[in-house]
Amino acid sequence: MRVARTRISRTTGLTASAGICKARDARRRVRALESGLTAPGMGVRCTRPPRGPCPGRRLQDAMLRLRSSGPCGSSVPKVCISSLFYLEHRTMPKKVKPAEHGKEEGPVPSKQAKVEAVRGASTLNFDDPSSLFGSLISPIKTETFFKEFWEKKPLLIQRDDPALAAYYQSLFRLTDLKSLCGQSLYYGRDVNVCRCINGKKKVLNKDGKVHFLQLRKDFDQKRTTIQFHQPQRFKDELWKIQEKLECYFGSLVGSNVYITPAGSQGLPPHYDDVEVFILQLEGEKHWRLYTPTVALAREYSVEPEARLGAPTHEFTLKPGDLLYFPRGTIHQADTPPGLAHSTHVTISTYQNNSWGDFLLDTMSGLVFDTAKDDVELRRGIPRQLLMQVETSAVATRTLSGFLRTLAERLEGTKELLSSDMKKDFVMHRLPPYYVGDGTELSTPGGQIPRLNSTVSLQFKDHIILTVGPDENGSDEAQEKMVYIYHSLKNKREIHMMGNEETESHGLRFPLSHVDALKQIWESSAISVKNLKLTTDEEKENLVLSLWTECLIQVV
Repeated sequence: MRVARTRISRTTGLTASAGICKARDARRRVRALESGLTAPGMGVRCTRPPRGPCPGRRLQDAMLRLRSSGPCGSSVPKVCISSLFYLEHRTMPKKVKPAEHGKEEGPVPSKQAKVEAVRGASTLNFDDPSSLFGSLISPIKTETFFKEFWEKKPLLIQRDDPALAAYYQSLFRLTDLKSLCGQSLYYGRDVNVCRCINGKKKVLNKDGKVHFLQLRKDFDQKRTTIQFHQPQRFKDELWKIQEKLECYFGSLVGSNVYITPAGSQGLPPHYDDVEVFILQLEGEKHWRLYTPTVALAREYSVEPEARLGAPTHEFTLKPGDLLYFPRGTIHQADTPPGLAHSTHVTISTYQNNSWGDFLLDTMSGLVFDTAKDDVELRRGIPRQLLMQVETSAVATRTLSGFLRTLAERLEGTKELLSSDMKKDFVMHRLPPYYVGDGTELSTPGGQIPRLNSTVSLQFKDHIILTVGPDENGSDEAQEKMVYIYHSLKNKREIHMMGNEETESHGLRFPLSHVDALKQIWESSAISVKNLKLTTDEEKENLVLSLWTECLIQVV
């Protein structure tokens, strides 16, 4: 279930050419809106290079089997839960590698969402991100899942529920490929064709565009697996699911669809660097899981058959079943012979989202801030230290002392820490799900906020607040600024595609505005005149700027 990945870029702040939202810009846009004209955008923008790979754990051998069913004659579906744990929903996502052809890009899915005829009513609860995840792993309680399974061991949920099976099948099916191939899909970028032969993956991609007849011919005659990258770009229901899951996890959520003919296997035994949820959509898939060799692995790796040993878990998924397993879990899957093809979607998350990643992300900013106040951190290192083969005991003791100083500073601060991970997440995630043209994400609506207004934040799950140096300032005096980034204008059609250029959307303000912004973030509604800013003009300008980006509304 390999998914191509993109690399997190460690740049700070915005490009020098990015604009800052100023009061006069906000007022100009408000005047234009009032007069019915189109106002210039006020978001600060910058492009960012593609992303990269991301981060399992030990499986427990004991198999526990519980059965739950409704009373005789009731319509409650039978649920079988095991030490994996069987229920609904499944799969693991990842990011796709760019196409090698490097030529014609071809059109991508229309930004305007189409209302799809979903065959089978949704069995998921989309009221909020927590409700969605709870319904995804139901009947397992969320608390139980994170205490007993998350990053620890697999969860397998099997359900004999025709309604759920029908809904899962509506997410993606083999017959969808015919229409999707008419939208300029390319081998490598959008589709991989592969087969596991003698324990190795053999890629059988053609060059250029994908044509359905050729794809189906290879599927039927060569018994190849079709790997469809990031189907949420095309399938509205997957967009709806993954957007909510990104809000729930606070991490990118990708997906891949795997369609494998009977009696065939697409990928060799391997482990991934993501948390995996597998949803079985069509047919049946035979799975084998093995004890991890690397707990909570940070990279993808193929495992030779000779090193596997006996599987710790072996089972068959049917439509409506869900499987979860942590990153690092060694696995392989095949479609049993004599049956119809199998289709499953792998939904994955938490790539490069560990404490180690977060520490690396925040450490540079913490050192920079501390060095401004601590002259010892500004002193030069000993002569020829960089020329030594081994670090001296004196240098090691000095570094240890600095680390203790940084730890003390960190424990005593409530300041916002600079975080490129935050920015990277919000730049690359899905926009909010919408039906129609998405006007509410790009055009402010309702009343224009004034000093006597009460306002509240909207799309809160799609906005992050962070700090960083002012890149328009001089090198000698880099003042900190407050940055607000949001995903309202992100492009669904390039989600998790890695090689596509992305823009950051948002605003920046002087550091003196941080307390007022925290007030807005932490309140369900707040009076503009109560914001912690010096002048009424600053208060009104702040809310006008946020309103023009569709981030607040008057209540």
